[in-house]
Amino acid sequence: MISKEEKKAAFKTTWLSIFGNIILTITKGTVGILGNSQAMIADAIESCADIISSFVVLAGLNFSTKAPDKNHPYGHGKFEPIATFITVGFLITSALIIAEQSIERILSGDAVTPSSYTLIVLGVIILIKYFLYRFVKYRGKILNSSSLEADAGHHKSDALISLSAFIGIGISIFGGEGYEAADSWAALFAVGIILFNSYLLFRPAFGEIMDENLYDDLIDKVKQETVKVEGVIDTEKCFIRKMGFKFYVDLHIIVNGEMSVREGHDIAHNVKDSLKADFNEIADILIHVEPSPKKDKH
Repeated sequence: MISKEEKKAAFKTTWLSIFGNIILTITKGTVGILGNSQAMIADAIESCADIISSFVVLAGLNFSTKAPDKNHPYGHGKFEPIATFITVGFLITSALIIAEQSIERILSGDAVTPSSYTLIVLGVIILIKYFLYRFVKYRGKILNSSSLEADAGHHKSDALISLSAFIGIGISIFGGEGYEAADSWAALFAVGIILFNSYLLFRPAFGEIMDENLYDDLIDKVKQETVKVEGVIDTEKCFIRKMGFKFYVDLHIIVNGEMSVREGHDIAHNVKDSLKADFNEIADILIHVEPSPKKDKH
């Protein structure tokens, strides 16, 4: 279970995403409609999906950080990758809506040149979105939160979509007659970015919910610290799985086969206490004591 400070930081980060997306969605939608930009309207639709997905992330953070109970002895951390799946669903849905609108406009030949001021607005939006992406991504890494990193992925997608819209609108404006559809092509290009980023968000969350081995670096660190504990000869198996913000470790340690059960039990407790002190991100460690294959004087 995460600390109150970590939970508070995660909630603050998500609320920042929500308020930022609300302001940007209204701005994009208004400027896109008034400025005749299909790409910008599509961008606003994607930002609207981001608002919905941020609320899903908020719900996921709230539920996944609940304390363990009788029915959920390992806590509720698995709800976080589930929230990521829902978020990815919103991204894919928004991508399909953008694709449909863009293709329809290209095929109908109904494209018009956007107003030039849309470029200025998009330039400011791109800078804001990049800042939000870097900030939320940093918070997600610090807190080991897949749903916060998914939310950061939205900001990245949004920034790239705004950039493609900026290029498309620029071509449409400066290219003149015959280049009106560049705006719609830019919106269509953005669909590919959204779908690609959706996969990048889905893959680690899927691995997390399937308890896939994704934490080799942490495994190596756990083993290195374990053999420093007095009485531990070596380590054998070490499996790590992620549950919400925290990690759960299954560890086999090798001790002198001639020592008593109580002595082996005490060493296991010392290992557990040492690892939990060294790694704040570890929620619990299940330790199995193995006897050494031969006598050891340590």
